[in-house]
Amino acid sequence: MSLLNVLLPGLNEEKIDDIPHWSKEEAPWSILKRGSSGLISQIEDLDLDDSGSFVHPSANIGEYVKIEAGCYIGSGVEVRHSAFIRRGSWVCEGSVIGHASEVKNSILLPGSKVPHFNYVGDSIIGFGANLGAGAKLSNVRNDRREVLIETSDGRKIDSGLKKMGAIIGDGAQIGCNVVTNPGTLVEPNAMINPNVTLSGYVFADTSRNK
Repeated sequence: MSLLNVLLPGLNEEKIDDIPHWSKEEAPWSILKRGSSGLISQIEDLDLDDSGSFVHPSANIGEYVKIEAGCYIGSGVEVRHSAFIRRGSWVCEGSVIGHASEVKNSILLPGSKVPHFNYVGDSIIGFGANLGAGAKLSNVRNDRREVLIETSDGRKIDSGLKKMGAIIGDGAQIGCNVVTNPGTLVEPNAMINPNVTLSGYVFADTSRNK
């Protein structure tokens, strides 16, 4: 099974039209790169409105929301007061971006929620996953080197990206004020306690984590 399907099994089960296409299932972060198969390119191929984005008529956009050109906002999405959605963000059906949350070059898969003071940079949030208030997905190393990915068997992979946040698996619940370091992978249905910092590969079975 590919790493994409391990972390985001809902991609195999759900038949939803508004999901972007992954060309490299063993390197799911590659969709965040600029290029012909990247998020921005896929968005630019859509039927965009005058603002340079696609916003579904059923999306509920709150007051003082900023949506940059080059974004996709799907059906039934709720974007609350003062959210900031930056270029390359693909927000799928039924997702929530909350007050004062910022999303940049990221995918929110159906039913995912970043509802309270969250930062989601260059990341992928799985089906039905939730970030607690104040959770931040850091996307840049302090030394500005390319982000390394750690797999479940401890291997290190160069992502080829200088900006890469986290992949949060389907149904994962991230506690309040959690920070993920660049390149963090979180398994589906993981339950993460508040006020912790995550790095590397995070198992749903907490006894297996370092």
